[in-house]
Amino acid sequence: MKSGKQRLDPKPETTPAIKIAESPGAIGTAVAANLWPTLAVIGAIVLLHLYTNGRYGFFPDELQFMSDARRLDWGFVAYPPVAPFLARVSTAIFGISLAGLRLFPTLAQAAALLLVSQMARELGGGRLAQATAALAIGLSPYPLYEGMLFQYTQFDYLVWVLLAYFVIRLLNSDDGRWWLAIGAAEGFGLLTKYTVAYLIAGMFCGMLLTRARRYLRSPWFWGGQALALIIFLPNVIWQFRHDFISYTFIQFIHSRDVSKGLTDGFLAEQFVLCVSPLAAPLCLAGLIGYVRNPRYRMIGWMFIAPLVLFVVTKGRSYYLAPTYPMLAAMGAVMGERWINSISNTSASRKEARLRHESAKPGWPAERTGRQWIAATYLIGLMLWGASVCMVVLPLQSKGWLRDLAMKRSAFLRDEFGWNDLVRTVAGIRDSLPSDEKPGVGVIVDDYGEEGAVEILGSSYRLPEPISTINSGWLRGYPSPAPTPLIVVGFSRDMAAAEFSGCKLAGQNGNSEGIQNDESEQHPDIFLCSSPRQSWPEFWKDSPHFE
Repeated sequence: MKSGKQRLDPKPETTPAIKIAESPGAIGTAVAANLWPTLAVIGAIVLLHLYTNGRYGFFPDELQFMSDARRLDWGFVAYPPVAPFLARVSTAIFGISLAGLRLFPTLAQAAALLLVSQMARELGGGRLAQATAALAIGLSPYPLYEGMLFQYTQFDYLVWVLLAYFVIRLLNSDDGRWWLAIGAAEGFGLLTKYTVAYLIAGMFCGMLLTRARRYLRSPWFWGGQALALIIFLPNVIWQFRHDFISYTFIQFIHSRDVSKGLTDGFLAEQFVLCVSPLAAPLCLAGLIGYVRNPRYRMIGWMFIAPLVLFVVTKGRSYYLAPTYPMLAAMGAVMGERWINSISNTSASRKEARLRHESAKPGWPAERTGRQWIAATYLIGLMLWGASVCMVVLPLQSKGWLRDLAMKRSAFLRDEFGWNDLVRTVAGIRDSLPSDEKPGVGVIVDDYGEEGAVEILGSSYRLPEPISTINSGWLRGYPSPAPTPLIVVGFSRDMAAAEFSGCKLAGQNGNSEGIQNDESEQHPDIFLCSSPRQSWPEFWKDSPHFE
């Protein structure tokens, strides 16, 4: 959006940390000249994901999303509707395709990295700052992992980055119409993952505590917030109709995470998970840069407020990860300026010495100094990123890299065994007498098992799974009630307590011999007759969350 109105605060910047380009033509020329290094960085990361995304198998969350995608609604127990909708689009285009499904998070990561570079440009950075910001974020552990798996967190990550970019454009242009874009991003973000509310809270906090409070007088601000509410309203109505079950789910998951110690180490993991140790100083410098600059101080609060809220409420460490791109953008700009200041000083000294010696300069000293400093840091980022890739990405189907990944990453281990599971369930079904096969049911105790039986089991013509997990419980049990039941995911004691006539019918494992949650926690599959309670009583007492 172009600035066509008088600024809300016409006072000139008293301490401008960043020079803002005024001419749209100059901006366009600068973008064309400086974008190619960033595109090279993004292209390399995208190609890396495309090369590896089809390996191993589906992650449990991906199976859940594809299952929910078959029943689109304005809400689901575990999350808002955007991710299941995108899973539906993926299956419509590619079918049941691992690489096709994971193309969406890869593209989301590419868009986020492009926005990071453009934030650096908006803050006055050249091609070095833009490419450095994209590389620092793109090769950090959490973004790399999120670009590989289809989960709602990657799309949430993109929304946080988009919101920060829109706020920077607002602060640069002082054009209140950017509030409409901000409001649309808020609404879409709330339909993606509810934790974006923490960033929105940080944005409001930054407005109230800085000179940006002047926007409260702008009708565009209120129009943007109204737009956010309109976009989010269908999910609010869904929650109201379902007794705000997602709030109950969030309470349960939070209590579980705290009790298991999953929220411990929040601060330490910021610098080994959310960003790499080499990118962390860049982000810290960016935070200082925002706080020290009156124009951009609001953005500093967009990091500080969520940080404090997550610490107080004991959030998971990765919840704060989407705030680091905006810090890296400012940090990269400050780093570029620092490098240039050192190079210019060195160049002046060299030039004076050359004049004194009547020598002819060969390679410009300022370029040499700048290139050495920048190259050292960028090589460090790439080497660290390579070490991260060996742990979080499926670089090899066989060999020592796969063995290393299997040893270090429980997430990758959980991608194995789903086809083996449905093949075993189908074999149990096929072993039944012919008069029992039509009425057989499959009941599961894990959303990965639910998705596997429904999505992968369709090729074996398995019945739709019966699930009391998350949104599966809302869908109810089939009528007429099935019998017998193939019981998956229950321990021997649980199966005996819940169902009658149970006997061991098969083993849940995988042909690769990978030890994961399914093979270790749910090794047995049972054949049972029916629940010990009536189906209505069993269903009333059995909802649970994962």
